[in-house]
Amino acid sequence: MHPGLVTASYIIATVLFILALGGLSNEEKAKRAVWFGIVGMALAVLATIMAPGVSGVWLIVLMLVIGGIGGARVAARVQMTQMPELVAGFHSLVGLAAVFIGLNADIEAGRAAEAVANGTADALSGFAATLAHKTPVELSIMRVEVFLGILIGAITFTGSIVAYGKLAGKIDSKALTLPGRHAINIGAGLVCLLLGILYANGAGLWTMVLVALIAGAVGWHLIMAIGGADMPVVISMLNSYSGWAAAAIGFTLSNNLLIVTGALVGSSGAILSYIMCRAMNRNFVSVILGGFGAATGPAQVIEGEQVAIDADGVATMLNDADSVIIVPGYGMAVAQAQQSVSELTKRLRAKGKEVRFGIHPVAGRLPGHMNVLLAEAKVPYDIVMEMDEINDDFPSTDVAIIIGSNDIVNPAAQEDPNSPIAGMPVLEVWKAKNVLVLKRGQGTGYSGIENPLFYKENSRMFYGDAKKSLDDLLTRIQ
Repeated sequence: MHPGLVTASYIIATVLFILALGGLSNEEKAKRAVWFGIVGMALAVLATIMAPGVSGVWLIVLMLVIGGIGGARVAARVQMTQMPELVAGFHSLVGLAAVFIGLNADIEAGRAAEAVANGTADALSGFAATLAHKTPVELSIMRVEVFLGILIGAITFTGSIVAYGKLAGKIDSKALTLPGRHAINIGAGLVCLLLGILYANGAGLWTMVLVALIAGAVGWHLIMAIGGADMPVVISMLNSYSGWAAAAIGFTLSNNLLIVTGALVGSSGAILSYIMCRAMNRNFVSVILGGFGAATGPAQVIEGEQVAIDADGVATMLNDADSVIIVPGYGMAVAQAQQSVSELTKRLRAKGKEVRFGIHPVAGRLPGHMNVLLAEAKVPYDIVMEMDEINDDFPSTDVAIIIGSNDIVNPAAQEDPNSPIAGMPVLEVWKAKNVLVLKRGQGTGYSGIENPLFYKENSRMFYGDAKKSLDDLLTRIQ
C-alpha cells in the first residue's frame, strides 16, 4: 500500500475512534458508536499490515486469527457481572505488550547499529531498517520513549492483574497497607529514574529489564493498597495508564495512529477517573495512595433494627404508591435481575404509576455498568436518571427501591463525619416516604461499611436473591 494511503487510512481511523468515544456518552447512539470503533480498528489493522516495509505478514495474520478466536470465545462466555475484571485483564495485556515492544526496540536498535558499523545496513528490513536511518539525537529520544513505555507498561500489567483478582474475588478486596509503603513507592520510582538515566547514556538493556521488574512490583503494591470500594476508579485509572503506554509505543514505532489512539484512551481514562473521584468526594492522589476504608474516628452508633417484609407486604406497598424510584447496584448484576426489574417497571407503569431509575456515577464496579444492564433489559432511556437529576425528587416519592446497593445510598456519608465515605455524594433515598431494600442478608457489602439506612423507621428489608424475590413479587402484581 502506498504511504499516502496508509496515512489517509490512519486519519479516517482516528476520526472514527473520536466518533466512537463521543457516541458512547449517549445510550441511543452507543450501538452506532461501537460500530465506528470496530470499523476504525479494522481499517487501522489492515493499513498497518499492508504498509511498506512490513514483513512476516503471515505471522501477523496468524496472530490475528488466534487473538480473534480467543476474543470471540471470551466475549461469548463472559457475564455482565464479570465485565469489570475482563476490562482489567485486557488492560494487563496492553501493559505487557508495551514492555515487550520496548525491550524489542532496544534489541533491534542494537542490530541496526551493528549493521551500520559493518556496512550492511541495506540488508536490514522492518523496524531495524528504520532505526538504521535515525540520527543519534533521534535514537536518544527513542531511549526515553522505551523507558517510559516499559515503566508505564509494567505498572499497568501487574496493577491490572491485581485489580482483576480483587474484582473476581480471588484476592482480598481490603487495602494492603504495608509500613512505609509511600517511602517504598518513592524509593522504587527514584531507582527506576536512575536506571532510565543510565540507559539513556548507553548502559545497556539490563537497565530496562530491572525497570520492568521494579515497576511491576510497584504496580502490584499500588493496587494492593487500594480498597475494593475504589475499584471503579482504579479500572478507569488503569485504562488511562494503558493509553499512555500505547502512546509511548507509538512514539517508539513511529506510528502516528498509535500515538493518537493512546492519547485518546489515556486522556479519556484520566478525565473519567477525575469525574468518578468527584462523585466519591475523593481526590485522585488519595485513591492512588490507597487506604480507603480507614475511619478517622469512632463510628456513629446505629440505633434500631432491620425490619423484614415479605412479598405480600411489598405488593401492597407498591399498589398504594403513585411514584417509585428504583436504585440498582452491583447486587442486581450478580443476581442477573435486570429482566425482572424491567418487567416490574412495565407492570407498575401500566397501572399509571410514575417509575424512574436513579443511577449513581459509581454504581456497580465499572462506570456505566447499571446503564448497560438496564439497556440490555430494554428499560426506556428517558426514565433512567443521573444522581444530580433525581436527588431532589426523593422527598415527594412514595417508594424508593434499592436493589443490591450499599455505599451509594448510605446516609452516613452526610451524617457521620468519621465514616470512611464522609462527604461522598449519595442518592438520598431515605427521604422517600418508604424505602424498600432488596438484599441477600445483613452483611455490610463489598466495602465493609455499615449502612444506617437499613435501620431507619421507613425502611423495610426484602431479603433474598434479587431475581427470585422480584419474580415472586411479580406473581402478586398483575
